[in-house]
This record gives sequence, structure tokens and C-alpha cells, in this order.
Amino acid sequence: MHTTANFLTNVIRIKRLKEKTGLGNSSVYNKLNFKSKYYDCDFPKPIQLGVSSVGWIEGEVDIWLSSRQRTKA
Repeated sequence: MHTTANFLTNVIRIKRLKEKTGLGNSSVYNKLNFKSKYYDCDFPKPIQLGVSSVGWIEGEVDIWLSSRQRTKA
């Protein structure tokens, strides 16, 4: 028996990521750089889309944003 998972995953690019989070390019990449004092191990990791392009899973970004709202409340 062959089963497949039917789901839709939205991938967003850096422009939309910045709009959703309010972060700039430097802030996004600082959150991903474990050597940076602004590193955030919970920040969504990018996925490789092509040779020189990356994107982020929108659901992971939404979860991260929700967790940030809870910690500030």
C-alpha cells in the first residue's frame, strides 16, 4: 500500500520574511549566525531553493512569531 502526505507548505522569500517579522537583512542573518550575540536558536532556518536562493517555511515563521508574542506578554 502506498500512502502520500497531502499538505501545502508555503515557502516565503526574504522580502516577505522581513515584512512578517519587522526585521532587516542584517538582523535576520544575525539570528541565524551562532557566532553573533543576536543568535536565536529558535529562529526558523532557511531551506535551499536553488543554487543561490533560500526561503523559509511560512508555518515555522508563524510559530516563531507566536512564541515571541507569548514571551513578551
